[in-house]
Amino acid sequence: MNLPLFPTPAHAVPRVEGRAKVTGAARYASDVRLPRTAYAYLLTSRIGRGAVQAFDLTSARAVPGVLDILTHEMVGDAIPQRPSLYAGGYLADSVRPLGSAEVAHWGQPVAMVLAETFEAAREAAGRVDISYDEAPTAVAIDAGTVQPLEPMTVTTGDVAAAFSAAPVTVDARYSTPTQHQNPMELFATHCVWDGDRLTVHEPSQYLNNVKFGLADQLGIEPDRIRVVSTYVGGAFGAKGFLTQRTALVALAARRLGRPVVLVPTREQGFTLSGYRAETRHHVELAADRDGRLTAMRHEGWELTSRADTLAMGAASMTARLYACPNISVRVNAVAADRSTPGFMRAPGEMPYGFALESALDELAVKLAMDPVELRRVNDTLTDPVGGLPYTSRSLMRCFDEAAAAFGWAARSPEPGSMTDGDWRVGWGCAAAFYPTYAGASAARVRLTADGRVHVASAGHELGQGMTTMMAQVAAEELGVSVDRVAVAIGDSDLPPAIVAGGSSSTASVAPAIMAACAAIRRRLDAATPAAVIPAMEASGMGAVEELAEIRPHGVAPDGMRALYRGQAGPAGGVHLPDRVQFALGAQFVEVRVHALTHEIRVPRAVGAFACGRIINPRTAHSQLVGGMIWGIGSALFEATEIDERNGAYINANLAEYLVPVNADIGDVQAIMVPEEDRAVNAAGVKGVGEIGVVGVAAAIANAVYHATGRRVRDLPIRIEHVL
Repeated sequence: MNLPLFPTPAHAVPRVEGRAKVTGAARYASDVRLPRTAYAYLLTSRIGRGAVQAFDLTSARAVPGVLDILTHEMVGDAIPQRPSLYAGGYLADSVRPLGSAEVAHWGQPVAMVLAETFEAAREAAGRVDISYDEAPTAVAIDAGTVQPLEPMTVTTGDVAAAFSAAPVTVDARYSTPTQHQNPMELFATHCVWDGDRLTVHEPSQYLNNVKFGLADQLGIEPDRIRVVSTYVGGAFGAKGFLTQRTALVALAARRLGRPVVLVPTREQGFTLSGYRAETRHHVELAADRDGRLTAMRHEGWELTSRADTLAMGAASMTARLYACPNISVRVNAVAADRSTPGFMRAPGEMPYGFALESALDELAVKLAMDPVELRRVNDTLTDPVGGLPYTSRSLMRCFDEAAAAFGWAARSPEPGSMTDGDWRVGWGCAAAFYPTYAGASAARVRLTADGRVHVASAGHELGQGMTTMMAQVAAEELGVSVDRVAVAIGDSDLPPAIVAGGSSSTASVAPAIMAACAAIRRRLDAATPAAVIPAMEASGMGAVEELAEIRPHGVAPDGMRALYRGQAGPAGGVHLPDRVQFALGAQFVEVRVHALTHEIRVPRAVGAFACGRIINPRTAHSQLVGGMIWGIGSALFEATEIDERNGAYINANLAEYLVPVNADIGDVQAIMVPEEDRAVNAAGVKGVGEIGVVGVAAAIANAVYHATGRRVRDLPIRIEHVL
């Protein structure tokens, strides 16, 4: 794989936490060791819908070391019903843990064994005999109940008239499968009570959400709960919000009067947290002979559970990507007997972008037009729905830089016209996009007399480089070297930060750190960062400390109060009254399809991205390349296989859930197009975490068509699609 092609400027510093991670000194939630810890093991339902009829616990209780077995008969209303975050609550889903005999989906927790050792808990769980009353299930998206979501409907112009008058149209349907994040770190939870105070060690993307949501579930004051999540071993949306497991472990620890740790299996993680739901899309495009779009329809269907109505609704974003006078988009949720889906890297942008960017390629073919030029003709500096300006838009600069690096000018447009021996070669491209979000956040910065800086915020180190970013920003603003900065992160006792999702962390926390540092400079009467240390020495003070709270543009007036309640959401993207904020990019891939075996390979990919100011090119490049590789996986490998009789996940493990390995990835080049957008926040940051995956699947599907003449509209693309 071809890694960095960027220069290494001074601000591309190595990860602050890197040494701790590579030496094993970094401690994750499951690494916590507390005296007298008991071990929990979950049992999950083996039916798709119905009810538990009876438990036979005799053999399980006979296992040496078993301490207790929790079922709905013991827990019941001890954990009350609470709404999901989609209905104004805290929880990733609203199905109560062991709340009743009812089973809503395959994999729902139905019992939890507690024992002196993990091995004893696991053995006892295997001996629990459960009888069920099964009910008929409808688990597939095509068998679910459709619920149109009117707030996600956007219409402008006269779409019907434009279609009837258009000389060139495309009418196509696309689909994407269920996918799971599969972070390397499992969903561990470690709870310990000290009197009436609870400490939770759990990997989280939103500490205050866990703190306040758990307090609500347990009926205690939030200030009696501390959540610690110093390091998170991957998340990608799966650890974004409080799940139902945490209250169960806390309740068990209180019942036993000792710490309890739960480390669910990977299979159990498939239903304990959210996932990317399968989607269906109907896209219709109309254009004049010059390629200018005259109308667009995009209707999406997204699977959800019967308990919670959830849809990502990214049609509201695809509607705003290109100039078009007549637009109609609509989103439907489809309720089925499945666990509630959730957020997965570029949650709606990946599937909706796949549909739109594939349809644009189909339009380019009908027009006999270069796909890059089609996008250039339809580029726009204003939102076509509301007429609002983009804060900055470098889409075509991304296409031009990526095309030049890829060698796009040498492309022969005729499908099947490029070969290399037995390989049919295809080149494809697609746009990448992600709305720019930022949320209310707080940070505390302390400068001591010895010239050292301490910066603290309850942000989250998911591996994306948050710790390094915090150290860099504080160092830059106070005129010290990075090695003079200590970072505190991942603890709910620290000043609160927004959820680490939606590429919003740096855009939210960096301005808060900058504001705290600016307050320190004002107190010291230091006009520039270089003047801070001399001013501190002259002041005679031992330390100076400032807390800053930032409420970005578009965040509601009560956004800061919501942050301190664990219910703050980021703002931006297409949901602002005066402007539109997007990070944009261009993806180019080469696909090779073997003429005899029909295997599909991606030997190289080039992406160019305009994502605002890049604070650390090293960590940003890692995020972008990782996203592009994930996009290859989404296009060619990833799909959660479902037994449509009961909703069971057949490949809920890393042996059969296919992802790319080293041999599947060739040269991957990520170009960071210079762009600094101070309109979006004081740091000029847009975010890079999500955008790298967007557009890759469409570019691959478009390249497969170019190589073979076969248009594949359903992911993942496999050998049978190109036979």
